[in-house]
Amino acid sequence: MTSTFFGLETARRGMFTQQSALSTTAHNIANANTPGYSRQRVNFVQTTPYPTVSKNSPTIPGQIGTGVEGGTVQRVREDFLDVQYRNENNKLGYWESRADALEKMEEIMNEPSETGLSSTLDRFWQSLQDLAVNPTNAGARSVVRERGIAVAETFNYLSTSLKSIQGDLKNELDVTVKEINSLALQINNINKQISEIEPHGYLPNDLYDERDRLIDQLSSLANIKVTGNPSGGNALAIAEGALTVAIVDDNGNTLGTLVDAKQKKANTLQVGYKADSGLVESVTIGQKKLGALEFNSTGKISSLIDSYGYTYESGSSTFEKGAFPDMLANIDTMAFEFASKFNEAHQAGRSMTDYNAGTHTPLDFFSFGDVSLTTSKGAAALIQVSQDILNSTDNIAAALANSDGSVAIGDSQNAIILANVKNKTFSIDGNTTSFQNYYESIIGGMAVDSQEATRLTSNSEVLRDAVEVRRQSVSAVSLDEEMTNMIQFQHAYNASARMITMQDEILDRIINGMGLSGR
Repeated sequence: MTSTFFGLETARRGMFTQQSALSTTAHNIANANTPGYSRQRVNFVQTTPYPTVSKNSPTIPGQIGTGVEGGTVQRVREDFLDVQYRNENNKLGYWESRADALEKMEEIMNEPSETGLSSTLDRFWQSLQDLAVNPTNAGARSVVRERGIAVAETFNYLSTSLKSIQGDLKNELDVTVKEINSLALQINNINKQISEIEPHGYLPNDLYDERDRLIDQLSSLANIKVTGNPSGGNALAIAEGALTVAIVDDNGNTLGTLVDAKQKKANTLQVGYKADSGLVESVTIGQKKLGALEFNSTGKISSLIDSYGYTYESGSSTFEKGAFPDMLANIDTMAFEFASKFNEAHQAGRSMTDYNAGTHTPLDFFSFGDVSLTTSKGAAALIQVSQDILNSTDNIAAALANSDGSVAIGDSQNAIILANVKNKTFSIDGNTTSFQNYYESIIGGMAVDSQEATRLTSNSEVLRDAVEVRRQSVSAVSLDEEMTNMIQFQHAYNASARMITMQDEILDRIINGMGLSGR
């Protein structure tokens, strides 16, 4: 048989539990605008029922309920949506960084425009055609020289500017590496705190939220995989434990462990640069060293490596790849081939100096300073108009020698040949092309890559935001919902209080009113 005061305890539990729910609701409302906060709820649990007694069965449990109690305060979160969000955030981090790098490259190349290399070359070819009309005119010769200087300076500008942006990308890469290491250290510290709290039967919800916020931030920098490690002890079944964070490749294979939950340590990520070229040579995660090609983990850091440039060896050959190294190599190739073909045609011609001296001295129109280049590497940065042409415009070879070796004053055959150098073909990577077509292919390829990066950035952002909306619908604080819960818990609290009042009246009648008749 139950106690006379049985109902008071049931009502008291109801009041305390509803009060806990009201406190949790107030906590949710207070953190409605806190970044990374997940709404919390009190898990109501029925208390152990009170058994009744009968003649046939001494104990029949569960016949009379004893009320409710607050089991745990649990945050509302869906792990599957977290995984989806981090996958999309990872792609967005890659394409956003790549689109930004290619946009800077487009600004430097500045095509099509009146100040780009294409227009500068067109004006140079036009000046040669004008010279062919009047080869003895000093003004026409001066224009050719100035247009040649403009071409060389444009090549110099493109090379210098591309290298400057490439240097900025290296700095950004170094900052990103530091950011990854800092996030790993913070996550590891939170893991340690959680491992100290959970074994005592508590749920450190605020630490969970902060750790998830850091992991979300890390997911944009590299492709990561998160696995749990139970804390042990008296940890609750819903406790999340410490988390191991590994960097994985695009196929999900682990490249290295960044945060080790079992050993409670954070490993560092380091990027190694090749001494001669300065390009990325390796990526080391903890003690595991990977070649630049092996580190195929989508994210901002991978995008920066692809844009800045990396080097790798295949057989006995060393290759340099990347958006900016490729563009620099293309500009160098064009500058080298342009200067070589133009000089070849210029040396075959005759200048005013040759006519006056009666002898032929082959002269270059363009040079690479004091450097004698045998390959195209560095040509765009070094190309300039030769000192002979700078000293005198009479050294511009606009004429051709007759069959007997004589030169006719006013001859302009070589000026026409020089003007047609633009259509000369040269071979690169097994393909034959002209300067115009080659430059158009460079700019066209850059434009296509930039368009693709911009499009995929937009697509990734839409997908990530869509997942974030679904995630927020589960985890975010809804003030309307919290206000509804507050009213619900308030009425339940008032009802429990009314039960105490009712129990008090019953007891008052039993204690003070019973047994008075007959006195």
